[in-house]
Amino acid sequence: MDLTNITRLSGNGVCLLPMEEIHAKDLYSAGNDPLIWKFTQGYIATLDDAKSYIQLALSAENTIPFVIYDNKSKKIVGSTRLYNISEYNRSLEIGATWLSPTVWRTHINTESKYLLLKYCFEEMKTIRVQFKADQRNIRSQRAIERIGGVKEGILRNHMILPDGYIRDTVYYSIIESEWSIVKKKILDLINITYEIN
Repeated sequence: MDLTNITRLSGNGVCLLPMEEIHAKDLYSAGNDPLIWKFTQGYIATLDDAKSYIQLALSAENTIPFVIYDNKSKKIVGSTRLYNISEYNRSLEIGATWLSPTVWRTHINTESKYLLLKYCFEEMKTIRVQFKADQRNIRSQRAIERIGGVKEGILRNHMILPDGYIRDTVYYSIIESEWSIVKKKILDLINITYEIN
């Protein structure tokens, strides 16, 4: 896995750009809705929050953060990242994903996951990609299951959120042998033509 050579991941509807400090205003505009942060550890309510969010993401070890750019609206509409990257185990997690409510229930999240998974399995040669969601967050769990994530179990009292809530976390994964089936499934969901190797 070469973590130093990653560039933008471009799709028909979205583009994932490596996160930079210059994205602060756009992330603030996209992320200043409290609905986004109900089940997460992050929070963006001010421009300073957005700057801090970026600084933390960029300073984290074994992490590649992205902003999500909507090609249609020509706006940054959220963020996602690859993290907990283990080169030795050829595994990582896709997460810390959030989107502006203006693009909820659109192709944006599904196509973003496609670009990330394709990069993970076909470029980084990972053998396992995992996802996790707050047990209360049924919408996120359904989204992970819809693209082919296999539910592995629940970690009880897994983390304490900023509001003090003690969260149970549901874990999912997709493994290397499942990628070709998952790939076709996601492409059917987003109904966008990509070249399938």
